[in-house]
Amino acid sequence: MATDRPRYTISVDNELFQKIEDFRFSRRYQTRSEATAELIRLGLEQLSKEQKLQDEQTSVEG
Repeated sequence: MATDRPRYTISVDNELFQKIEDFRFSRRYQTRSEATAELIRLGLEQLSKEQKLQDEQTSVEG
């Protein structure tokens, strides 16, 4: 199944690998790539929320 999506490889330690696998199976993702992409998306969303909150706090203080 070919895809036009960009691809890259990462290396993780055994503990992180197991956490990704646990997430994958608990959420029933078909592939490790799907689960990893979702974890990255969730992390980026959280960072964005934290940045917006920090920006709001800075503007109130300023």
